Amino acid sequence: MRLFTDLAELPAEPTPSAVTVGKFDGVHRGHRWLLSRLVEEASARGLEPVAVTFDRHPLSLIKPGVEPEPVTSLSQKIGLLEKTGLSATLVLPFDDELAGMSPEAFVRELLVGALHMRLIVVGKDFRFGAKGAGDVDLLRELAATSGFEIVIADDEMAEDERSHLERRASSTWVRELLAIGDVRGAAEVLGHHHSLVGEVVHGAKRGRELGFPTANLSPELEGLIPADGVYAGWFRGGDVEAPAAISIGNNPTFDGVPRKQVEAHLIGETVDLYGLVAELEFVERIRGMEKFDSIEALKDRMALDVEEAAETLGGSYVV
Repeated sequence: MRLFTDLAELPAEPTPSAVTVGKFDGVHRGHRWLLSRLVEEASARGLEPVAVTFDRHPLSLIKPGVEPEPVTSLSQKIGLLEKTGLSATLVLPFDDELAGMSPEAFVRELLVGALHMRLIVVGKDFRFGAKGAGDVDLLRELAATSGFEIVIADDEMAEDERSHLERRASSTWVRELLAIGDVRGAAEVLGHHHSLVGEVVHGAKRGRELGFPTANLSPELEGLIPADGVYAGWFRGGDVEAPAAISIGNNPTFDGVPRKQVEAHLIGETVDLYGLVAELEFVERIRGMEKFDSIEALKDRMALDVEEAAETLGGSYVV
């Protein structure tokens, strides 16, 4: 997949394209359905399937401070989009110029002009242009005068896709699930496991002293951090891929530990991880964060956490 982060990077004479537009935060099941329709329709017409997205949530510019926390970083989002069969993704900087662009200019100048769009695939609630003034009805009018087709993907969504979940897949729903630690539920909505990405840094080494050394991730993390607790998941960094018991929180048994510390005990692995950029993939929540009356009680619970994580991940690991 080719990645463009500026209109100036586009070819002077781009290949005719099929386009969809969205924030695509989390690249959840609903996004994946839309993107699959785009790829299918593009293939049927000999067009390049292209996604147009933004470098930030539009509300961060329009109403700073009220924008939702992103489920995925821009880098994570691009990585997920790359797996959907797209030929290219255009990431637009959401600035004052773009925010003020009229719906007509957005379609005619950017989509048709710059991307040579011949087909657009959208949902029935698609909004575009300054203040979201453009809708599907206006899009149909513009299609008639600018010579492109429209596919409303919602109208063609397979029944099993509609009924798979109890409500419509959304980034909002994923945030709600992660806020209560339901990473399994979040994975159902996303269609993939949620993950965090960050550099492994030196910590207080309490885990090592307790017999359970951990890889501590830097506070500058990519991805929305789930609720405090202990999780079964996977560690991937460098050449290392290992099952892990992942802890999130301030470890209330000890004083002075910063909130939202993220650390992972690698099951069956003892390697030097410092400096690696690692991904933690969440599979199941084992328990919430607890305060223990003694160090021995904490060690006993940590041993059980590791056993439960190994069992959850389906392997016979040396714990």
